[in-house]
Amino acid sequence: MHIPLDYETLRLIWWALLGVLLIGFALTDGYDLGVAALLPFVARNDEERRLTINTIAPHWEGHQVWLILGGGAIFAAWPFVYAVSFSGFYLAMFLVLASLILRPVAFKYRSKRPDAAWRARWDWALFVGGFVPALVFGVAVGNVLVGAPFRFDSDLRMTYEGSLLGLFTPFTVLTGLLSVAMLALHGAGWLAVKAEEGPVLVRARAIGRIAAMVSMVLFALGGLMVAKSGMGMHLVGAVDVEGPSNPLMSPSVAAPGAWLDNYGAHPWMIAAPVLGFVGSLLALAGISARRGWMNFVGTALATTGIIATVGLSMFPFILPSSIDPRSSLTVWNASSSHLTLFIMLLVTIVFLPIVLAYTFWVMKVLSGRITLAEVRTSPDFY
Repeated sequence: MHIPLDYETLRLIWWALLGVLLIGFALTDGYDLGVAALLPFVARNDEERRLTINTIAPHWEGHQVWLILGGGAIFAAWPFVYAVSFSGFYLAMFLVLASLILRPVAFKYRSKRPDAAWRARWDWALFVGGFVPALVFGVAVGNVLVGAPFRFDSDLRMTYEGSLLGLFTPFTVLTGLLSVAMLALHGAGWLAVKAEEGPVLVRARAIGRIAAMVSMVLFALGGLMVAKSGMGMHLVGAVDVEGPSNPLMSPSVAAPGAWLDNYGAHPWMIAAPVLGFVGSLLALAGISARRGWMNFVGTALATTGIIATVGLSMFPFILPSSIDPRSSLTVWNASSSHLTLFIMLLVTIVFLPIVLAYTFWVMKVLSGRITLAEVRTSPDFY
């Protein structure tokens, strides 16, 4: 079969698509997680909590598509990455999934009884379902930057030498808190668009200001720690970008501060961290001006910039090894076959625009603010 795109180009496309899917998940389900994490702090009584919950209730299920697409893309396009991450980070992923499972149960069950204690328990379940995934996702990204403790033997059998508690180090806790602050800012931005003027929105704006400033401080501090620490790797020798996927064929070595080298080699990449800061500043401006859409667009830009910074800093690495740099996974040694990537690209060209169109259509149809009057009278609200 003749494939019109060479192997190098397809690998680059799928590296970029992986980033698109991860950012898509953060932009959509990210504000669901953020609003859930903010629930105990922006809502003080049952009506306010119902208003907050119903700003995300029509959307959150559809946003799971992005999580499924991301997992599927890793499985099909980057099988070595899937094998290492889903095996090595198994307990962390189980913790995330257990927390996410609480969300649909809490949405469906909290309204079944009017008892205040009953509803309070499910509201805290929603908080856990928002806060824990946001924290663990950030910790996972921090561990990707530091490197995961895995190695391949000569038969490409993977050995993982880490533990759940070992994932939590000062740097990875910082990235976890950055993730929480980033998604809390995004959730506050969503409430600025969807909640009516009132106590919930006033509290969301106040928390949004704090979250924006904390995000910028932690983002800058994380960059400083990367620059000053031993994080980073270099590929050694010539790299066969068209060669077969074998992690042991393109050795790498640890190189302190190497994650920042791409910005010198490719100055345009500086746009990503700049976007992270500019987006947070735009969100602050939107909060001060009480312009909901400016606030939300700012949070979306900040989220995009922060996530893109990680991917661009590490390129061409996807998952480095902290105990055996030679086993590190890169764009050039961890992908599926040439034919598989091409067939998947054809499928993506067809279905990704459908997912995007549906997402924007739903947001258009369900646009408008949620009011307390609707909460009190609508039989369709939770």
